[in-house]
Amino acid sequence: MKKLIYGSMVGLLALGLLSACSQKEKKEETKQSAAVETPAKKGDTIEASDYNDVDNWLAKTTDPTDPADVFILYPTAYQKQGNQSPVSKIDNLSMRAGAQVFLANQGSAFESSGNVFAPYYRQLDANWLLTQSKEKQEEYVNGVPKADVLAAFHYYIENYNNGRPFILVGHSQGAAMVKEILFDYLKKNPEVNDRMVAAYVLGQSVTQAELDANPQAKFASGSDDTGVIVSYNTVSENFTGELSTSAPGAIAINPITWTRDETPAPVEANLGSYVRNDEGNYEKAMGIADARVDTARGLVICSTADVSRYAMPESTRKIFPEGSFHNNDISFYYYNLQQNAENRVAQYLAAHPQAPAAEESIPTETTGEPVQ
Repeated sequence: MKKLIYGSMVGLLALGLLSACSQKEKKEETKQSAAVETPAKKGDTIEASDYNDVDNWLAKTTDPTDPADVFILYPTAYQKQGNQSPVSKIDNLSMRAGAQVFLANQGSAFESSGNVFAPYYRQLDANWLLTQSKEKQEEYVNGVPKADVLAAFHYYIENYNNGRPFILVGHSQGAAMVKEILFDYLKKNPEVNDRMVAAYVLGQSVTQAELDANPQAKFASGSDDTGVIVSYNTVSENFTGELSTSAPGAIAINPITWTRDETPAPVEANLGSYVRNDEGNYEKAMGIADARVDTARGLVICSTADVSRYAMPESTRKIFPEGSFHNNDISFYYYNLQQNAENRVAQYLAAHPQAPAAEESIPTETTGEPVQ
């Protein structure tokens, strides 16, 4: 039976990589000119990273035994140093370390739903990106990161998926890239779109205008529907700012009740959060987060979590105003998300008994921390 291993091993590996990369990247920085390199953008000729290279995969399940897959994209893990390029290299050590930590501690909520596949992809530095105009931001996001993600997803479909249904998962910048899969690749490939169980676009908004422009995409209306998008951004009760990860017309679903109205879900209904303890390690905790949808703003309001402990730090105010729980979009509702993903897979398989059997899958390799 498939088993993915996370925890202290990944944390130690990440810490080691961060220590090593900080020295290496500082040396590289001194070799660069004073001018910051401008990354390629939408419309430029961009050569995607090579996903035939096993080293460009954060995780690939070996000899998959589950009847469904989970394709995961990590959030922003790259922060440029000095005059480094605003876009990371595919082998950037600090980005890879951050990706491993995310997969072990948050992406792991979805590992019980299927065979896990997670590529590394070149990312933009978020602080640099937000200094650009909205138009430029879209051009850069649809440049290098999108080229890598679509190449990785296509390689996965052609070489690893073997016709199985799949879940898409992304948080923050990773969620923005899931939207590109939804609104570009799957729009052009309806036969692949038909196998999508659900897309978890977390810490990034999906708007009504986007759905109107992509009739093949639909937003979840409950806990059981499939072929749907699940999306929300989490903020405190007194949040009054504007999130860089949200947009006018955003739609949100309650991650406890899986309803879209404003009926509050009490903290007692939360199946459990997976948050950092005082020692900095992740553990299950009860009684942390309730949830209520603010339909006007398309946000999930959490009124019970300790803002001083769980909100984004003051150093991120440029991107995340006071009261944003961006880092805990998954952590607060970890076990609800886990149960929901498992349920949607079960619902899909019940409605599609012709889905390929797990034993028909093509054996693949596992890289990074997740292993059999």
